Amino acid sequence: MLTRPTVQLDLMVDILKAAAEPSRLRILVLLSHGDLTVSDLTEILDQSQPRVSRHLKLLLEADLIVRYQEGTWAYFRLSESDAAREFVDGVVARIDRTDPVTDRDLERLEAIKQRREERAAEYFAANAASWDQIRSLHVPDAAVEAELKALVGERPFQSMADLGTGTGRLLELFAPLYRRGIGVDLSREMLAVARAKLERAGITHAQVRLGNVYAPPVDRDSHDLVTLHQVLHYLEEPGLAIREAAKLLRPAGKLVIVDFAPHALEFLREEHAHVRLGFGDGQIGEWLREAELELVETRNFEPEGDAAGGLTVKLWLAQDRRMLIADNQHRAGQTRAGTVKELA
Repeated sequence: MLTRPTVQLDLMVDILKAAAEPSRLRILVLLSHGDLTVSDLTEILDQSQPRVSRHLKLLLEADLIVRYQEGTWAYFRLSESDAAREFVDGVVARIDRTDPVTDRDLERLEAIKQRREERAAEYFAANAASWDQIRSLHVPDAAVEAELKALVGERPFQSMADLGTGTGRLLELFAPLYRRGIGVDLSREMLAVARAKLERAGITHAQVRLGNVYAPPVDRDSHDLVTLHQVLHYLEEPGLAIREAAKLLRPAGKLVIVDFAPHALEFLREEHAHVRLGFGDGQIGEWLREAELELVETRNFEPEGDAAGGLTVKLWLAQDRRMLIADNQHRAGQTRAGTVKELA
């Protein structure tokens, strides 16, 4: 039987005081639909920025929400604490969405999301030709995604981190499995695209943040799945990115890398900013060993049809060794005990 998260009496009083105010309760309802900035909330609530900031400060102090920075913008989202999240979800679920105030807030929220989608569409339109050219060189993304899902499996897990998240596609793909997801990318434009796509898909348990894959703003030793999808070929130091990704894994956590096999398509370096022209199994294996990860599976996806002679997509699945080592030691201990017993 699962135990429900609990909090101390004094803290519960603070939580109730923080939530028991109309504007702050409206903020909690809005954040249950996704991350928002102070400007977003000011527009929706039709209140001054200092007043909204004061409400946010009280909610932060009660650990009901969290704040994170994206360049010059500060975003707010519901707390990831189990106790706080359960409390907020329970309260928000009991609010009548047809209430005039709530209904108006959600209408304004929808308008903000629509603007985000329009900006994302503009960015897509400006870059579509470049992306389509690269896609035409390898197998359809759907084939790779199907294999990714098969390797990761169907068992739910706690947390996922997607480094170099781009459009947030992997966060969307694995959303049914993880409880919390986070994507990191250096491009604010790509983050805008990812945020719009996640909102459109109704995925509220994932967020995206501005950050570098060499120093991701993500908790260490806390993720069951970390992904590097078509990222390494843009990097000067892919090995360092893999080592940093490994630090995010909890014991027995999995790292998935998707990239290209070695190729000679030099125009990708010249026209599409590819620093590396693919990776061999030996090189990836060496970097994984340096990161103290165990290579578990490798998959190849050869180009087909019109893409023949193009790019081979590679998929590498690695696992954190700590649980594997502990399991091997446990089994060895059992074997020794059995041998002693036999000798006795």
